[in-house]
Amino acid sequence: MGPPGEKQPSCRPAFYAAPPGRWRDWWTLLHPPYTAWHLSYVVIGACLAPQVRLANLAATLLAFFGAVGLAAHALDELNGRPLGTGIPSRALIVVAVCGLSLAIGLGTAGIFRVGGWLLPFMVVGPVLVVAYNLELGGGVLHNDVGFGAAWGAFPALVGYVGQTGSLSWAAVVAAGGAMAMSMAQRSLSTPARRLRRRARNVEGEILFSDGSAQPLDQAALLAPLERALKAASWGVVLMAASFAISRLT
Repeated sequence: MGPPGEKQPSCRPAFYAAPPGRWRDWWTLLHPPYTAWHLSYVVIGACLAPQVRLANLAATLLAFFGAVGLAAHALDELNGRPLGTGIPSRALIVVAVCGLSLAIGLGTAGIFRVGGWLLPFMVVGPVLVVAYNLELGGGVLHNDVGFGAAWGAFPALVGYVGQTGSLSWAAVVAAGGAMAMSMAQRSLSTPARRLRRRARNVEGEILFSDGSAQPLDQAALLAPLERALKAASWGVVLMAASFAISRLT
């Protein structure tokens, strides 16, 4: 572990981050397991509809990929470079603008297909993306509740509205579940990010009642957090896939 004050061996900024490189940085920027996780809420919300229209689902997924996978993550990296990528700031701005434009364009087309219920979501969505990731208003949304609402409840609700043009109690309950799962995700990922990106030194041990001891270091603290994140990301994606298979086949 090294003496106090000695910086821990450098590690990747996230468990899914690729080694630094011109093209590998883009993979890291996409946060693949988390993007898939939050797109899964769109699928779950859509599959609660009485009738699932594949074209509408595909358009909603593409819109959220633009807003979350591209725009939100580009703005997050622009705001302090937490991933340490070498992607130019100008490129990040272009990606953010294009991602949001794609989402707004698809949302506008969706209004003509399912009705005006999509309009308030189109207004709120870009505000959430910009305000959360740039920590506007003193970071008022940049907390567990804001994350759960923006990346959990919101996609589940839009997935349902994108199919039906309305809301239902089932969709609201599913949104609550997605919000709770997203809050749990952030509760795990926040300390993991802190350990990976900010910790200079980790030392200590756990003393058990039988007299044995377990050393504590960065790896020991990260392991349970990231095992849970990996398992949950796969679990939510597979659950969404099962919904889609059940409704579309």
